[in-house]
Amino acid sequence: MYNILVVDDEPLICKGLAGLLNASGLGIGKIMTAASGEEALDYIRMEDIDLLITDIQMGEMSGIELMHQAKIVKPWVQTIIISAHETFQYAQMAIRLGARDYLIKPLNSEQFLDSVRSVLLKMDKPLPRTEEVLSGGQGYFRMEEPPPEVNEPLNRLLAETVEHPDEPYPEQPYYENIGITGPYFAVIKVKLALNGADGERPFPERDIPLMQYASLNIIQELLDRELDARVFYAPDRSINILAQWSEEAYAEQHANRISQLEMIGRSMHHHIGKYLKMDCTVGISQILKGLQFVHVLSRQADKAMLWAREHGDYHVFYYGDFSWHNYARDPNPDELSTQSNRIVDQAKAYIEENYCQKGLTIQEVARRNHVSPNYLSYLFKKMTGFNLWEYVVKLRMEESRSLLLHTDLRRYEIAERVGYESPEHFSKIFKKYYGVSPSDLKK
Repeated sequence: MYNILVVDDEPLICKGLAGLLNASGLGIGKIMTAASGEEALDYIRMEDIDLLITDIQMGEMSGIELMHQAKIVKPWVQTIIISAHETFQYAQMAIRLGARDYLIKPLNSEQFLDSVRSVLLKMDKPLPRTEEVLSGGQGYFRMEEPPPEVNEPLNRLLAETVEHPDEPYPEQPYYENIGITGPYFAVIKVKLALNGADGERPFPERDIPLMQYASLNIIQELLDRELDARVFYAPDRSINILAQWSEEAYAEQHANRISQLEMIGRSMHHHIGKYLKMDCTVGISQILKGLQFVHVLSRQADKAMLWAREHGDYHVFYYGDFSWHNYARDPNPDELSTQSNRIVDQAKAYIEENYCQKGLTIQEVARRNHVSPNYLSYLFKKMTGFNLWEYVVKLRMEESRSLLLHTDLRRYEIAERVGYESPEHFSKIFKKYYGVSPSDLKK
Protein backbone atom coordinates (compact mmCIF):
# COMPACT_ATOMS: atom_id res chain seq x y z
CA MET A 1 0.00 0.00 0.00
CA TYR A 2 1.39 3.39 -1.02
CA ASN A 3 1.09 6.74 0.77
CA ILE A 4 0.42 9.76 -1.44
CA LEU A 5 0.77 13.46 -0.63
CA VAL A 6 -1.21 15.94 -2.77
CA VAL A 7 -0.07 19.57 -2.59
CA ASP A 8 -1.94 22.56 -4.04
CA ASP A 9 -2.78 25.98 -2.64
CA GLU A 10 -6.33 25.61 -4.00
CA PRO A 11 -8.26 23.46 -1.46
CA LEU A 12 -10.84 22.34 -4.04
CA ILE A 13 -8.11 20.87 -6.24
CA CYS A 14 -6.59 18.97 -3.28
CA LYS A 15 -10.03 17.65 -2.34
CA GLY A 16 -10.85 16.69 -5.93
CA LEU A 17 -7.58 14.83 -6.54
CA ALA A 18 -7.83 13.05 -3.18
CA GLY A 19 -11.37 11.96 -4.11
CA LEU A 20 -10.22 10.62 -7.48
CA LEU A 21 -7.42 8.64 -5.81
CA ASN A 22 -9.74 7.23 -3.13
CA ALA A 23 -12.16 5.97 -5.77
CA SER A 24 -9.46 4.67 -8.14
CA GLY A 25 -9.07 1.14 -6.75
CA LEU A 26 -5.28 1.56 -6.74
CA GLY A 27 -3.23 0.11 -3.89
CA ILE A 28 -3.22 3.30 -1.83
CA GLY A 29 -2.80 3.42 1.94
CA LYS A 30 -3.02 7.02 3.13
CA ILE A 31 -3.81 10.11 1.08
CA MET A 32 -2.60 13.35 2.68
CA THR A 33 -3.17 16.90 1.43
CA ALA A 34 -1.22 20.10 2.04
CA ALA A 35 -1.92 23.68 1.00
CA SER A 36 1.69 24.89 0.85
CA GLY A 37 5.23 23.71 0.33
CA GLU A 38 6.07 24.29 3.99
CA GLU A 39 3.15 22.16 5.15
CA ALA A 40 4.07 19.46 2.62
CA LEU A 41 7.64 19.36 3.93
CA ASP A 42 6.35 18.66 7.43
CA TYR A 43 4.53 15.61 6.07
CA ILE A 44 7.58 14.45 4.10
CA ARG A 45 9.86 14.81 7.11
CA MET A 46 7.52 13.02 9.53
CA GLU A 47 5.47 10.58 7.43
CA ASP A 48 6.28 7.68 5.12
CA ILE A 49 5.51 9.25 1.71
CA ASP A 50 5.90 7.25 -1.53
CA LEU A 51 4.47 9.65 -4.12
CA LEU A 52 4.34 13.46 -4.10
CA ILE A 53 1.82 15.15 -6.42
CA THR A 54 2.40 18.89 -6.38
CA ASP A 55 1.33 22.07 -8.11
CA ILE A 56 4.25 24.07 -9.47
CA GLN A 57 3.23 27.58 -8.32
CA MET A 58 2.23 27.97 -4.66
CA GLY A 59 3.39 31.28 -3.28
CA GLU A 60 6.33 31.11 -0.87
CA MET A 61 7.68 27.73 -2.01
CA SER A 62 7.28 26.50 -5.58
CA GLY A 63 6.62 22.88 -6.50
CA ILE A 64 10.12 22.70 -7.99
CA GLU A 65 11.70 23.83 -4.70
CA LEU A 66 9.46 21.45 -2.74
CA MET A 67 10.50 18.61 -4.99
CA HIS A 68 14.16 19.50 -4.48
CA GLN A 69 13.76 19.64 -0.67
CA ALA A 70 11.84 16.35 -0.69
CA LYS A 71 14.64 14.67 -2.66
CA ILE A 72 17.17 15.81 -0.05
CA VAL A 73 15.08 14.31 2.77
CA LYS A 74 14.02 11.12 0.95
CA PRO A 75 15.64 10.68 -2.49
CA TRP A 76 13.38 7.75 -3.40
CA VAL A 77 10.11 9.71 -3.14
CA GLN A 78 8.55 9.82 -6.63
CA THR A 79 6.98 13.04 -7.95
CA ILE A 80 4.29 14.08 -10.40
CA ILE A 81 4.16 17.82 -11.19
CA ILE A 82 0.90 19.56 -12.14
CA SER A 83 0.90 23.04 -13.62
CA ALA A 84 -1.35 25.63 -15.24
CA HIS A 85 1.58 26.55 -17.52
CA GLU A 86 2.74 24.54 -20.50
CA THR A 87 6.19 26.09 -20.14
CA PHE A 88 9.21 24.20 -21.44
CA GLN A 89 11.52 25.70 -18.80
CA TYR A 90 9.32 24.45 -15.93
CA ALA A 91 8.97 21.02 -17.51
CA GLN A 92 12.71 20.80 -18.13
CA MET A 93 13.54 21.69 -14.50
CA ALA A 94 10.99 19.16 -13.21
CA ILE A 95 12.34 16.35 -15.39
CA ARG A 96 15.95 17.18 -14.43
CA LEU A 97 14.98 16.76 -10.78
CA GLY A 98 13.46 13.37 -11.57
CA ALA A 99 9.73 14.12 -11.94
CA ARG A 100 7.90 11.11 -13.35
CA ASP A 101 5.30 13.19 -15.17
CA TYR A 102 4.35 16.81 -15.90
CA LEU A 103 0.58 17.30 -16.22
CA ILE A 104 -1.17 20.47 -17.42
CA LYS A 105 -4.30 21.92 -15.77
CA PRO A 106 -7.19 21.49 -16.18
CA LEU A 107 -6.47 17.84 -15.45
CA ASN A 108 -8.10 15.03 -17.34
CA SER A 109 -9.22 12.47 -14.71
CA GLU A 110 -8.24 9.43 -16.75
CA GLN A 111 -4.88 10.89 -17.72
CA PHE A 112 -4.16 11.78 -14.08
CA LEU A 113 -5.01 8.28 -12.77
CA ASP A 114 -3.05 6.65 -15.62
CA SER A 115 -0.02 8.71 -14.61
CA VAL A 116 -0.37 7.75 -10.92
CA ARG A 117 -0.95 4.09 -11.82
CA SER A 118 2.16 4.07 -14.03
CA VAL A 119 4.35 5.50 -11.25
CA LEU A 120 3.02 3.09 -8.60
CA LEU A 121 3.47 0.06 -10.87
CA LYS A 122 7.12 0.94 -11.44
CA MET A 123 7.92 1.38 -7.74
CA ASP A 124 8.29 -2.30 -6.97
CA LYS A 125 10.06 -3.20 -10.21
CA PRO A 126 13.86 -3.20 -10.41
CA LEU A 127 15.47 -0.58 -12.59
CA PRO A 128 15.36 -1.82 -16.20
CA ARG A 129 18.96 -2.98 -16.54
CA THR A 130 18.88 -4.64 -13.13
CA GLU A 131 15.71 -6.52 -14.01
CA GLU A 132 17.50 -7.93 -17.07
CA VAL A 133 20.54 -8.90 -14.99
CA LEU A 134 18.54 -10.60 -12.23
CA SER A 135 16.41 -12.51 -14.73
CA GLY A 136 19.45 -13.57 -16.72
CA GLY A 137 18.00 -11.80 -19.76
CA GLN A 138 19.96 -10.68 -22.77
CA GLY A 139 17.63 -7.80 -23.65
CA TYR A 140 18.22 -4.28 -24.85
CA PHE A 141 19.08 -2.91 -21.41
CA ARG A 142 21.83 -5.42 -20.67
CA MET A 143 25.04 -3.52 -20.07
CA GLU A 144 28.64 -4.44 -20.83
CA GLU A 145 31.00 -4.66 -17.88
CA PRO A 146 33.84 -2.11 -17.82
CA PRO A 147 36.66 -3.62 -19.95
CA PRO A 148 40.04 -4.23 -18.27
CA GLU A 149 41.74 -1.66 -20.51
CA VAL A 150 39.49 1.02 -18.90
CA ASN A 151 39.00 -0.55 -15.46
CA GLU A 152 42.71 -0.92 -14.64
CA PRO A 153 43.85 2.61 -15.61
CA LEU A 154 40.98 4.14 -13.66
CA ASN A 155 41.89 2.17 -10.54
CA ARG A 156 45.52 3.19 -11.05
CA LEU A 157 44.41 6.84 -11.28
CA LEU A 158 42.70 6.50 -7.89
CA ALA A 159 45.72 4.81 -6.32
CA GLU A 160 48.70 6.76 -7.64
CA THR A 161 50.22 9.61 -5.67
CA VAL A 162 51.36 12.55 -7.78
CA GLU A 163 54.69 13.98 -6.64
CA HIS A 164 54.17 17.42 -8.22
CA PRO A 165 50.42 18.17 -8.25
CA ASP A 166 50.99 21.61 -9.79
CA GLU A 167 52.25 19.99 -13.00
CA PRO A 168 49.93 18.50 -15.66
CA TYR A 169 49.00 14.88 -15.06
CA PRO A 170 51.34 12.79 -17.30
CA GLU A 171 48.61 10.51 -18.67
CA GLN A 172 46.00 13.22 -19.14
CA PRO A 173 45.71 12.71 -22.95
CA TYR A 174 44.87 9.02 -22.41
CA TYR A 175 42.11 9.81 -19.91
CA GLU A 176 40.69 12.47 -22.21
CA ASN A 177 40.44 9.79 -24.92
CA ILE A 178 38.20 7.67 -22.64
CA GLY A 179 36.01 10.65 -21.70
CA ILE A 180 37.68 11.74 -18.43
CA THR A 181 37.95 15.49 -18.96
CA GLY A 182 36.77 17.16 -15.73
CA PRO A 183 38.25 19.47 -14.71
CA TYR A 184 36.27 19.02 -11.44
CA PHE A 185 36.15 15.55 -9.87
CA ALA A 186 34.71 13.60 -6.94
CA VAL A 187 35.09 9.94 -5.97
CA ILE A 188 32.32 7.74 -4.57
CA LYS A 189 33.08 4.23 -3.28
CA VAL A 190 30.42 1.58 -2.71
CA LYS A 191 31.52 -1.24 -0.42
CA LEU A 192 29.19 -4.20 -0.93
CA ALA A 193 28.33 -6.43 2.06
CA LEU A 194 29.59 -9.59 0.37
CA ASN A 195 30.44 -11.03 3.81
CA GLY A 196 27.95 -11.37 6.66
CA ALA A 197 28.57 -9.85 10.10
CA ASP A 198 29.97 -13.17 11.33
CA GLY A 199 32.27 -13.55 8.32
CA GLU A 200 29.95 -15.97 6.55
CA ARG A 201 28.80 -15.12 3.06
CA PRO A 202 25.08 -14.24 2.82
CA PHE A 203 25.02 -16.03 -0.56
CA PRO A 204 27.18 -18.61 -2.39
CA GLU A 205 30.60 -17.64 -3.75
CA ARG A 206 29.43 -18.37 -7.28
CA ASP A 207 26.79 -15.62 -6.98
CA ILE A 208 29.24 -12.86 -6.00
CA PRO A 209 30.10 -11.80 -9.60
CA LEU A 210 26.38 -11.58 -10.36
CA MET A 211 25.75 -9.44 -7.26
CA GLN A 212 28.63 -7.15 -8.23
CA TYR A 213 27.31 -6.90 -11.76
CA ALA A 214 23.74 -6.24 -10.63
CA SER A 215 25.00 -3.54 -8.21
CA LEU A 216 27.02 -1.95 -11.01
CA ASN A 217 23.88 -1.84 -13.17
CA ILE A 218 21.78 -0.24 -10.42
CA ILE A 219 24.45 2.40 -9.83
CA GLN A 220 24.89 3.12 -13.54
CA GLU A 221 21.14 3.43 -14.06
CA LEU A 222 20.85 5.95 -11.21
CA LEU A 223 23.85 7.93 -12.41
CA ASP A 224 22.60 8.09 -15.99
CA ARG A 225 19.76 10.27 -14.69
CA GLU A 226 21.88 12.51 -12.50
CA LEU A 227 25.58 12.82 -13.27
CA ASP A 228 28.48 12.43 -15.71
CA ALA A 229 30.46 9.60 -14.10
CA ARG A 230 32.49 6.45 -14.78
CA VAL A 231 31.56 3.32 -12.81
CA PHE A 232 34.09 0.49 -12.48
CA TYR A 233 35.07 -2.43 -10.26
CA ALA A 234 37.65 -1.88 -7.51
CA PRO A 235 40.31 -4.54 -6.75
CA ASP A 236 38.64 -5.33 -3.39
CA ARG A 237 35.28 -6.23 -5.07
CA SER A 238 33.70 -2.91 -4.22
CA ILE A 239 32.60 -0.41 -6.88
CA ASN A 240 34.31 2.90 -7.66
CA ILE A 241 32.67 5.95 -9.21
CA LEU A 242 34.59 8.86 -10.68
CA ALA A 243 32.21 11.81 -11.08
CA GLN A 244 33.17 14.84 -13.14
CA TRP A 245 31.91 18.32 -14.04
CA SER A 246 32.92 20.65 -16.83
CA GLU A 247 33.67 24.30 -16.08
CA GLU A 248 30.16 25.21 -17.33
CA ALA A 249 28.36 22.51 -15.31
CA TYR A 250 30.29 23.37 -12.15
CA ALA A 251 29.46 27.07 -12.54
CA GLU A 252 25.70 26.43 -12.69
CA GLN A 253 23.87 28.52 -10.13
CA HIS A 254 21.71 26.90 -7.43
CA ALA A 255 23.49 23.58 -7.92
CA ASN A 256 24.47 22.09 -4.55
CA ARG A 257 26.74 19.36 -5.84
CA ILE A 258 27.53 17.79 -2.45
CA SER A 259 23.80 17.44 -1.72
CA GLN A 260 23.43 15.86 -5.15
CA LEU A 261 26.21 13.34 -4.42
CA GLU A 262 24.64 12.49 -1.07
CA MET A 263 21.21 12.00 -2.64
CA ILE A 264 22.77 9.67 -5.21
CA GLY A 265 24.61 7.78 -2.45
CA ARG A 266 21.42 7.29 -0.45
CA SER A 267 19.54 6.20 -3.58
CA MET A 268 22.28 3.65 -4.30
CA HIS A 269 22.01 2.22 -0.80
CA HIS A 270 18.21 2.17 -0.96
CA HIS A 271 17.97 0.47 -4.36
CA ILE A 272 20.74 -2.10 -3.78
CA GLY A 273 19.02 -3.08 -0.52
CA LYS A 274 15.57 -3.13 -2.12
CA TYR A 275 16.36 -5.13 -5.25
CA LEU A 276 19.35 -7.26 -4.22
CA LYS A 277 18.57 -7.67 -0.48
CA MET A 278 22.18 -6.72 0.19
CA ASP A 279 23.61 -3.97 2.37
CA CYS A 280 26.36 -1.58 1.30
CA THR A 281 28.37 1.36 2.66
CA VAL A 282 28.97 4.48 0.56
CA GLY A 283 31.91 6.86 0.99
CA ILE A 284 31.83 10.27 -0.73
CA SER A 285 34.79 12.60 -1.24
CA GLN A 286 34.87 16.35 -1.58
CA ILE A 287 35.14 17.95 -5.04
CA LEU A 288 38.56 19.10 -6.28
CA LYS A 289 39.80 20.59 -9.53
CA GLY A 290 42.43 18.69 -11.50
CA LEU A 291 43.02 15.09 -12.53
CA GLN A 292 46.19 15.06 -10.42
CA PHE A 293 44.09 15.22 -7.23
CA VAL A 294 41.92 12.18 -7.93
CA HIS A 295 44.10 10.00 -5.66
CA VAL A 296 43.42 12.48 -2.81
CA LEU A 297 39.68 12.16 -3.43
CA SER A 298 40.01 8.36 -3.40
CA ARG A 299 41.63 8.47 0.06
CA GLN A 300 38.90 10.83 1.27
CA ALA A 301 36.18 8.36 0.23
CA ASP A 302 38.04 5.57 2.06
CA LYS A 303 38.38 7.72 5.17
CA ALA A 304 34.72 8.70 5.14
CA MET A 305 33.76 5.03 5.37
CA LEU A 306 35.87 4.62 8.52
CA TRP A 307 32.95 6.18 10.38
CA ALA A 308 30.90 3.05 9.71
CA ARG A 309 32.81 1.59 12.68
CA GLU A 310 31.16 4.18 14.93
CA HIS A 311 27.79 4.29 13.16
CA GLY A 312 26.94 0.77 12.05
CA ASP A 313 23.33 1.74 11.37
CA TYR A 314 24.26 4.60 9.02
CA HIS A 315 25.40 3.88 5.48
CA VAL A 316 26.30 7.00 3.47
CA PHE A 317 29.30 9.00 4.68
CA TYR A 318 30.64 12.29 3.30
CA TYR A 319 34.27 13.15 4.03
CA GLY A 320 33.46 16.82 4.72
CA ASP A 321 31.17 15.91 7.64
CA PHE A 322 34.16 15.09 9.86
CA SER A 323 36.85 17.32 11.32
CA TRP A 324 39.83 15.27 10.12
CA HIS A 325 42.19 18.22 10.61
CA ASN A 326 41.76 17.81 14.39
CA TYR A 327 43.46 14.41 14.35
CA ALA A 328 47.05 13.45 13.53
CA ARG A 329 45.84 9.85 12.98
CA ASP A 330 42.53 8.10 12.44
CA PRO A 331 40.31 9.00 15.45
CA ASN A 332 39.52 6.33 18.05
CA PRO A 333 35.93 5.51 19.18
CA ASP A 334 36.03 7.97 22.11
CA GLU A 335 37.16 10.81 19.84
CA LEU A 336 34.46 9.93 17.30
CA SER A 337 31.84 9.98 20.05
CA THR A 338 33.07 13.34 21.39
CA GLN A 339 32.86 14.92 17.95
CA SER A 340 29.35 13.52 17.41
CA ASN A 341 28.14 14.89 20.77
CA ARG A 342 29.58 18.31 19.98
CA ILE A 343 27.73 18.45 16.63
CA VAL A 344 24.41 17.54 18.28
CA ASP A 345 24.88 19.99 21.17
CA GLN A 346 25.59 22.83 18.74
CA ALA A 347 22.56 21.90 16.62
CA LYS A 348 20.28 21.81 19.68
CA ALA A 349 21.50 25.22 20.81
CA TYR A 350 20.89 26.71 17.35
CA ILE A 351 17.39 25.19 17.11
CA GLU A 352 16.43 26.38 20.60
CA GLU A 353 17.47 29.89 19.64
CA ASN A 354 15.85 29.93 16.18
CA TYR A 355 12.87 27.53 16.19
CA CYS A 356 10.43 30.46 15.84
CA GLN A 357 12.10 31.58 12.63
CA LYS A 358 9.86 31.28 9.56
CA GLY A 359 11.25 29.04 6.85
CA LEU A 360 13.75 27.35 9.18
CA THR A 361 15.12 24.26 7.44
CA ILE A 362 17.25 21.28 8.39
CA GLN A 363 19.65 22.44 5.67
CA GLU A 364 20.19 25.74 7.48
CA VAL A 365 20.82 24.02 10.83
CA ALA A 366 23.28 21.66 9.14
CA ARG A 367 25.07 24.49 7.33
CA ARG A 368 25.58 26.32 10.63
CA ASN A 369 27.20 23.16 12.01
CA HIS A 370 29.27 22.45 8.88
CA VAL A 371 27.79 19.00 8.29
CA SER A 372 25.37 17.53 5.77
CA PRO A 373 21.62 17.56 6.59
CA ASN A 374 21.26 13.78 6.50
CA TYR A 375 24.23 13.08 8.74
CA LEU A 376 23.02 15.71 11.23
CA SER A 377 19.50 14.19 11.19
CA TYR A 378 20.95 10.74 11.85
CA LEU A 379 23.20 11.93 14.70
CA PHE A 380 20.44 14.00 16.28
CA LYS A 381 18.05 11.03 16.38
CA LYS A 382 20.77 8.73 17.71
CA MET A 383 21.90 11.08 20.48
CA THR A 384 18.58 12.62 21.58
CA GLY A 385 15.92 10.08 20.59
CA PHE A 386 14.15 12.84 18.62
CA ASN A 387 13.87 13.20 14.87
CA LEU A 388 15.45 16.62 14.26
CA TRP A 389 12.33 18.17 12.77
CA GLU A 390 10.17 16.59 15.49
CA TYR A 391 12.33 18.50 17.97
CA VAL A 392 11.61 21.77 16.12
CA VAL A 393 7.88 20.95 16.17
CA LYS A 394 8.06 20.03 19.89
CA LEU A 395 9.52 23.43 20.79
CA ARG A 396 7.00 25.25 18.59
CA MET A 397 4.06 23.35 20.08
CA GLU A 398 5.17 23.88 23.68
CA GLU A 399 5.59 27.62 23.05
CA SER A 400 2.25 27.92 21.24
CA ARG A 401 0.44 26.03 24.03
CA SER A 402 1.92 28.41 26.58
CA LEU A 403 0.85 31.43 24.51
CA LEU A 404 -2.67 30.05 24.10
CA LEU A 405 -3.10 29.48 27.83
CA HIS A 406 -1.43 32.60 29.17
CA THR A 407 -2.04 35.37 26.61
CA ASP A 408 -4.91 36.84 24.62
CA LEU A 409 -3.10 36.45 21.30
CA ARG A 410 -5.20 35.27 18.36
CA ARG A 411 -4.51 32.03 16.51
CA TYR A 412 -2.89 33.78 13.52
CA GLU A 413 -0.65 35.82 15.86
CA ILE A 414 0.54 32.70 17.67
CA ALA A 415 1.15 30.90 14.37
CA GLU A 416 3.26 33.87 13.28
CA ARG A 417 5.24 33.92 16.54
CA VAL A 418 6.19 30.23 16.44
CA GLY A 419 7.26 30.22 12.80
CA TYR A 420 4.30 29.00 10.73
CA GLU A 421 3.37 30.61 7.42
CA SER A 422 -0.38 30.13 7.87
CA PRO A 423 -2.83 29.69 10.78
CA GLU A 424 -4.35 26.64 9.00
CA HIS A 425 -1.01 24.85 8.82
CA PHE A 426 -0.35 25.71 12.47
CA SER A 427 -3.76 24.36 13.52
CA LYS A 428 -3.22 21.06 11.67
CA ILE A 429 0.14 20.49 13.35
CA PHE A 430 -1.21 21.55 16.76
CA LYS A 431 -4.19 19.17 16.58
CA LYS A 432 -1.97 16.31 15.45
CA TYR A 433 0.45 16.99 18.31
CA TYR A 434 -2.04 17.55 21.18
CA GLY A 435 -5.14 15.79 19.84
CA VAL A 436 -7.18 18.99 20.23
CA SER A 437 -7.44 22.16 18.15
CA PRO A 438 -5.99 25.49 19.40
CA SER A 439 -9.50 26.97 19.80
CA ASP A 440 -10.72 23.96 21.82
CA LEU A 441 -7.70 24.13 24.10
CA LYS A 442 -8.31 27.85 24.61
CA LYS A 443 -11.91 27.10 25.66
